Amino acid sequence: MSESITVGVDLAKNVFQVHGADGAGRAVLRKKLRRTQVLKFFSQLPPCVVAMEACGGAHYWAREIGKSGHAVRLIPPAYVKPFVKRQKNDAADAEAICEAAVRPTVRFVPVKSEETQGAAMVFRVRELLIRQRTQAINALRGHLTEFGQVVPQGAANTSKLIAVVEDPDSGIPADAIATLKVLIMMLANLDAEIGKLNADIARRAKENNVARRLMTVPGIGPLIATAIAALAPPPETFRKARDFAAWLGLVPRQHSTGGKQRLGATTRMGERSLRRLLIIGANSVIIKRHVHAAAKPGTWLDGMLSRKPPMLVRVALANKMARIVWALMAHGGVYQSPAAAA
Repeated sequence: MSESITVGVDLAKNVFQVHGADGAGRAVLRKKLRRTQVLKFFSQLPPCVVAMEACGGAHYWAREIGKSGHAVRLIPPAYVKPFVKRQKNDAADAEAICEAAVRPTVRFVPVKSEETQGAAMVFRVRELLIRQRTQAINALRGHLTEFGQVVPQGAANTSKLIAVVEDPDSGIPADAIATLKVLIMMLANLDAEIGKLNADIARRAKENNVARRLMTVPGIGPLIATAIAALAPPPETFRKARDFAAWLGLVPRQHSTGGKQRLGATTRMGERSLRRLLIIGANSVIIKRHVHAAAKPGTWLDGMLSRKPPMLVRVALANKMARIVWALMAHGGVYQSPAAAA
């Protein structure tokens, strides 16, 4: 058997498919492996390029397989899909991964360390708890509506919902009050846990040098700065600031042909959590534009607000913030407003 120089691995929970190719692209290895056989198999394989899709568990396997001397490459699934021939199965997926890995224009996902994954977990858990809190608030509001008690939407009105339940003159049946108090207890617990995570994020922001520098950008606070430091790839991954903004999905989707350029809505690619946080940060700048020098009359942001839809301006400002973030991470320093830099 010819020596494999590129190996594609289709990851799964229990059964893994391996496809190896030589320098000419000819298949020299096709094999199914149980989960317990994977590391032993690669420890006996001569050093080569091992490619996998960047999916759940991929970073763990990349770290473990890399310990055997292999060069591990993680490929976004969207870049693998065009290489799947006809029917989709594990063998075809592994072959497609192997072929995509040798393409010179394919971009790879940096392998994350255990520390990086652990630091990013706080944001995932916080998002989950916030979604659960929103569900509980909506459920409480919906149940109260059944008894003619209507409260405005928004988490800021949660206290009004609780006050209605605790009001003895609200006319709500006793059986319903006992059940609604379960939701109120859940909200209290969720608020307490979210508060603990927010305090942990604020502590990390003070201890992280990159986060402290990013917080000098208008609209970026401890949460966004710490999230960028934990979730964003190294700045050298991107050639320029525009590539970083495109990775976040803050650029228009193109559907151009025949020399005619057609731009649509944002692509929504990349890290959705960072994209959402940056848009929220941009919205805070617009809401408080009277205190930000970048939004004073005659500035770029003021001109955009006067002639463009509000949501478009938020995304455009988030794009600009993303470019500033990349520049600070790549070149160091702190943010300076245009007036101060002039």
